[in-house]
Amino acid sequence: MSQEILLLPYPQHLTRTGGQLSLENGKLIALDTARPADLWFTAQQAQQALSKHAGAHWDIVGGTHAPHEQIGVTISLSEAVGKPEGYRLSISPQGIQLVAADKSGAFYGVMTLNQLVRQFGQQLPGLHVDDYPDLPRRGVMLDISRDKVPTMETLYGLVDKLAAWKVNEFQLYTEHTFAYRDHREVWSQASPMTAEEILALDAYCRQRYIQLVPNQNSFGHMQRWFKHPRYRPLAEVDGPVTANWGEVFEIPFSLAPANPNTLPFLEGLFDELLPNFTARSFNVGCDETFDLGLGQSKALCETKGKGRVYLDFLLEIYARVKRHGRTMQFWADIMGHYPELIPDLPRDVVALEWGYDADHPFDEKCAVFANAGIPFYVCPGTSAWASIAGRTDTAISNIRNAVENGLKHGALGILNTEWGDRGHWQPLPFAYLGFIYGAALGWAFEANKDTDIQAVLSAFAFEDKAQIMGKLAYNLGMAYQQTGAGPSGGSVLFWAYHFPTDVRQEISAYMAPKREAVTSMPHITARLRDTLAFIDREMADLSRARMASPDAGLIVSEFECAADMLRYGAKRLLVMMGDSSVSEAALRADMGRLIERYKAQWLARNRPGGLEDSTALMRELA
Repeated sequence: MSQEILLLPYPQHLTRTGGQLSLENGKLIALDTARPADLWFTAQQAQQALSKHAGAHWDIVGGTHAPHEQIGVTISLSEAVGKPEGYRLSISPQGIQLVAADKSGAFYGVMTLNQLVRQFGQQLPGLHVDDYPDLPRRGVMLDISRDKVPTMETLYGLVDKLAAWKVNEFQLYTEHTFAYRDHREVWSQASPMTAEEILALDAYCRQRYIQLVPNQNSFGHMQRWFKHPRYRPLAEVDGPVTANWGEVFEIPFSLAPANPNTLPFLEGLFDELLPNFTARSFNVGCDETFDLGLGQSKALCETKGKGRVYLDFLLEIYARVKRHGRTMQFWADIMGHYPELIPDLPRDVVALEWGYDADHPFDEKCAVFANAGIPFYVCPGTSAWASIAGRTDTAISNIRNAVENGLKHGALGILNTEWGDRGHWQPLPFAYLGFIYGAALGWAFEANKDTDIQAVLSAFAFEDKAQIMGKLAYNLGMAYQQTGAGPSGGSVLFWAYHFPTDVRQEISAYMAPKREAVTSMPHITARLRDTLAFIDREMADLSRARMASPDAGLIVSEFECAADMLRYGAKRLLVMMGDSSVSEAALRADMGRLIERYKAQWLARNRPGGLEDSTALMRELA
């Protein structure tokens, strides 16, 4: 059996030992441990995969007292395996032996076994796997505040995928989308997560060895609260504010540390939110507080310095998190501006060093926290937001940069982020590429850094036997590059929706390679027509996909909708360039159809709250 073995993540060490194992009916899955019930759910995962992919129906038993020839799989625990979450998997003509360091290691060993059964069916190759993670914490964060709140079915399906990819931490980024009992006006139009739903999701994650970590931004990004008069007094400023990247926010952004009611407000949120989670970590956010010191805290900042005011407020939050018996995680961007204050942080916080460009200075930034003895995660991103269909090259480079330098400086983990800026226009499947690559590198960097991303996407995200979907997802994520525009800050095919129609010269500069010079109009229009042809060529393969995933039909619709949105962006740029091949009237008609398709695919995975906000710009263009 010489077929290449495709696994995600690929193990640290895999050796083919020759021969093969025929999976016959009537065998047993034996749990050789003092507490077989602890491995019951894990054994069920193997049982279901064997039945589905090999037609082998095997019962689960405690102990190994059955005749040896009846036992097909033995799962046991042993300290001899060594590293936490590690396992050793051996397949021979005589059967399957899985020995793990702990219960989570047994689960991950079964996830590897299941991928082998899915690939090879009834005839498994003889092999030996010795596997363990590079990073203890391997997380994914999903934005549920701008503007998508997924249905429970969507969340359960995503958790199943993440668990199979050996992710062990999941966060739902929250600003206003938890149903706090005393703050109904904030979330009433948002279809929020309720406490009961969090409890159910927490149990679902826990069964799959994933920690569901609470994530409530607690300093900046509070506009959805401040739009309501009740909360406006807690804002640092009382009016529009300009971010340091130039964007003007009409509604205030950050809480005021100087206001005596701010900390009691946060205490109330924490008291209600945290008991619904069993994880002992808590991400309090606290990023991008660009308006600090411009209003209520101005005098305090002038006296103590803005960095010290920020740190003191962070320490007040830390004290309240400690009262709940939690470890505080926080976004590290603001403290990164004050490296002289980082040694004043408690040694039991976790700094979340984030950056989403391919060349983000993870090496330099990680070194600062490592040298100060502060535990930290590296936090790259999927690069799917502000893109419609992803930015493949940026995602790969950003994630690889983050994990490589995180390992270099002793990172505790990776938190791979999927944001929803400006309407969360990207369908969920366009985040899978980033999720998969981050999970693979976080588990075993050297074994996976050059993995065939298209192949593993097809196999383990889309279950596509024709191996079309991985290639299509990868290449649609490169469509923006066909325009010649630089990769920084999103896709020009996304930003085309936001540009006014009278900024032709500025768009020419934006689309020049590396923004070095204004490109000629004919050159730009030729690139845009090439982009449209590229999208058409790639999408022509969609009908040949053979997906076995339960949501295969929805995925097809999502890809078709995303392709149409990319085409619309290119056509709108052509109109802006004065190209007569596309009319504004035709664009308006296209947008009317796009809105209906977009709404349908949105509601298939997400709750209705936020949909009107997400489509506001589209309706304006229509």
